[in-house]
Amino acid sequence: MKKAPAPAAAHELTVDLLVIGSGTGMAAALTAHELGLSTLIIEKTEYVGGSTARSGGAFWMPANPVLRKAGTGDTRERAETYVRAVVGDSAPAERGHAFVENSDATVEMLDRATPMKFFWAEGYSDYHPELPGGSAIGRTCECRPFNASSLGTERARLRPGLMEAPVPMPTTGADYKWMNLMARVPGKGIPRIIKRLAQGIGGLALRREYIAGGQALAAGLYAGVLRAGIPVWTETELVRLSTTGKRVTGAVVAQGGREVTVTARRGVVLAAGGFDHDMAMRHKFQSQRLRDHESLGAEGNTGDAIRLAQDTGAAIDLMDQSWWFPAVAPLPGTAPVVMLAERSLPGSFIVDNTGRRFINESTDYMSFGQRILDRERNGDPGDPVESMWIVFDQKYRNSYIFAAGLFPRQPLPKSWYEAGIAHRATDPAELARKIGVPADAFTDQLRRFNADAAAGTDSEFRRGQSAYDRYYGDPTIEPNPNLRPVDQGSLYAVQMTLSDLGTCGGVRADERARVLREDGSVIDGLYAIGNTAANAFGRTYPGAGATIGQGLVFGYIAARDAAARS
Repeated sequence: MKKAPAPAAAHELTVDLLVIGSGTGMAAALTAHELGLSTLIIEKTEYVGGSTARSGGAFWMPANPVLRKAGTGDTRERAETYVRAVVGDSAPAERGHAFVENSDATVEMLDRATPMKFFWAEGYSDYHPELPGGSAIGRTCECRPFNASSLGTERARLRPGLMEAPVPMPTTGADYKWMNLMARVPGKGIPRIIKRLAQGIGGLALRREYIAGGQALAAGLYAGVLRAGIPVWTETELVRLSTTGKRVTGAVVAQGGREVTVTARRGVVLAAGGFDHDMAMRHKFQSQRLRDHESLGAEGNTGDAIRLAQDTGAAIDLMDQSWWFPAVAPLPGTAPVVMLAERSLPGSFIVDNTGRRFINESTDYMSFGQRILDRERNGDPGDPVESMWIVFDQKYRNSYIFAAGLFPRQPLPKSWYEAGIAHRATDPAELARKIGVPADAFTDQLRRFNADAAAGTDSEFRRGQSAYDRYYGDPTIEPNPNLRPVDQGSLYAVQMTLSDLGTCGGVRADERARVLREDGSVIDGLYAIGNTAANAFGRTYPGAGATIGQGLVFGYIAARDAAARS
């Protein structure tokens, strides 16, 4: 990839709206521009896109025009019922109401202000579809594969994704479900592979570079920003917020060791991510035993905006929460690989260091992580924070993609065995000894799991009863697509770790994205969105893309509120 042009030089400037962070903060900038506000985006790192560019790129925004056009029948009333049921009292109801009320208009704004085209990820169930208002067919949407070449020389400034495919292949989340099952359902998996390979390779012949997922969403937002002429200063760090009396009036920012002041007439939007890579904060608020820098959030997410907002009197909330995601334990110097479908597929289960299961493996990833940390806080002897293994058999290995890059029948890497994060055995007691768990307990667990799996019912944790569980299951396995007995003579175990997509505790904000003090009063001129703000959904994750969804929607809300200021 070509080197990005030098960053635009920071200088003393007055604008209407200053946006700190270039992930979903770009939605705030685009909305402000539409409303006639002069806007500036500053970005701490050399890249634009934030954690959005590293994500799956889905967004969960109920009753939006994409869902209407697809004929889902979703309504604001159903969505509000669901959000209230999921969130409960873990976040203010007004925040959830504002999110639902503005989802439609946010998607319409993105359609006008960017070249992106969206589609409904049909069948991607809400994470808690059994609750009132929940949807088993789902509300998740994605950006269609996007031509990154349209960014021109600015293409090199787009933050890279988590993994680069060896061949150009713009794979959406909806594609992944069936590609993962290519060995089991070739009629659906292989055509998608061919389609995306043709689009990727054929695009290059036309000098088009098609990308998908979070890369597509971030590139589409950035294309809109460039088209609007909104300046973006990369490699520019927030130093402190400027105040006049009790009002925030701008910020001091630094670039190349030089500080300048940006005055913001209408307000400052904090959209700089969470504290993903500040391990002192993570150990203080979350767990002393979280491993260093195993978050998949962008490396610049070190909590700066949260701390500086506190300096102005901002309250914080939900600091113990993250968008948790179980992952394959990484080799030294490498990033974890998240485990999405792997946990739901039949012929597998997960144990802690007692050799026993402790959860419905197919549950949504945030709930999975919360369960792990709850056990630690309660002194549970199982300790899955540091000792957690996914166990599976040869049929599983022959049937599904594993860790994003290992295709069916492909051996586990030799380096995994050498590092002790993978083991293989021909009987349960042998595997138990290798992974360091009690052989009797593990053997008994395997026997009970197999008995349940043969009957198609998980008597311990109800795996497969939710529509969300079944979305990533294997439809060729009946009666439960998430359960199949594990062959005791061909066993594997791979160590897991608790990773995350970013923290989701932060500055307390209201339904207009305005930052609040401890007494509930508003800090005039200061807004917080995305992972800089405490999760609008409290301690829950309503559906795939809820983190990006709320960042986009509250970016829209913040800009409109700023525009309405005198």
